[in-house]
Amino acid sequence: MKKVLILVNDPGKEASPDVQDVLMQAGAVENVLREMDAEVKRFSVSLNLEALDSLLQKDPPDLVFNLVESLAGRGALLHLVPALLEVRYIPFTGSGSYGLYLTTHKVRAKRIMRQHGIHTPDWISLPADTFPEKGKRYIMKPVSEDGSAGIHDASLVQAGELTREILSGSTTPAYFLEEYLPGREFNLSVIAGPEGPQVLPAAEMQYLDYPADKPRILGYAAKWEENSFEYRHTVRRFEMAETDRVLVREMERISLQCWHLFEARGYIRVDFRTDAEGNPCVIEVNANPCISPDAGFPAACLHAGIGYREMILRILNDLTV
Repeated sequence: MKKVLILVNDPGKEASPDVQDVLMQAGAVENVLREMDAEVKRFSVSLNLEALDSLLQKDPPDLVFNLVESLAGRGALLHLVPALLEVRYIPFTGSGSYGLYLTTHKVRAKRIMRQHGIHTPDWISLPADTFPEKGKRYIMKPVSEDGSAGIHDASLVQAGELTREILSGSTTPAYFLEEYLPGREFNLSVIAGPEGPQVLPAAEMQYLDYPADKPRILGYAAKWEENSFEYRHTVRRFEMAETDRVLVREMERISLQCWHLFEARGYIRVDFRTDAEGNPCVIEVNANPCISPDAGFPAACLHAGIGYREMILRILNDLTV
């Protein structure tokens, strides 16, 4: 019987739905592990990494299921947990510290993708000294937060609306500006398999009955506020037309390239938008994406004939050691 330690970030009692979601993930994973007769413990990680290190040394697990999404509410720090596990030579699920360090900083990840020929929308890092090209639209995004945190309708701005104050970064120090692509939006999930990484069926995000003047972006409300217009009118669709075959194959190729480029393990999700010519551009690479039973990654697994238990087994069979 293996001893498995599930690590989560402590969401706190008053945490927002996106932060509380980690507990749903932990519960679902724990149920599967117990069905496998594993001895399971759960530990909430904080900035006090000495507490975690002490636990690892006093009662070392056979492996860690790493579900930590942030430390002290900061996604930029989550790579510190796998770094500690690597130092202690404890196998764990998901990507290692290097891959998480690269992907959790969106601008850093975009630079790396550009260097390797992967299309990603133009961006402006803040602070910026020059005004952007007129006529373009930009989304103001957090540099290191996932789950659409900090993204809403007002995040979409015209170049002419960008004031010197905004560009200085004084009001939004942890944000950057990404050029808005008005095309289609897709999520492609990749999971480890017996013969290497397997790209799962492509999912298209559709914005149904959105008013003409409403931004078609996957903001916080669309993901987490169940009573909102955005949540009820944003749907995930896996059925692709025959005319999409070339586009989907190209996104599959790019997704595998991202897997290897960022040294992914276990599971990742790559998010795309198409440009004016219909070419796919990567807007984000998510290492260790959400695996709550109702999330996009398990949904993609189901469309590939992979149930939740098998999904967990595949993740467990591709540990970082």
